[in-house]
Amino acid sequence: MWVILGITAIIVTFINLYMYATGKDYKLAMAMALSFTALTICADYSYLNRWIKVEDWAAISDVVPGMARALWFLTIASILLNISPILLEIKGNKK
Repeated sequence: MWVILGITAIIVTFINLYMYATGKDYKLAMAMALSFTALTICADYSYLNRWIKVEDWAAISDVVPGMARALWFLTIASILLNISPILLEIKGNKK
């Protein structure tokens, strides 16, 4: 499930950037992309919770360190990409 949500977040992020580039209202796409990013993190956390319930410590110790770094990086990238149109608008209005 987290893979589907993550791919959806990436697709909606590109839709957000495309809508901004074409001059259309992008704010709904931005909110959807950030929402799908949050849902991806929640789904991944639920996935790890299943491993804890069955006490699969080997899987947890193998996956969690790398996945934590990846989730941090991808979440920060998602936030920056999705708010970049707002930052560009603010920069454009100052001139």
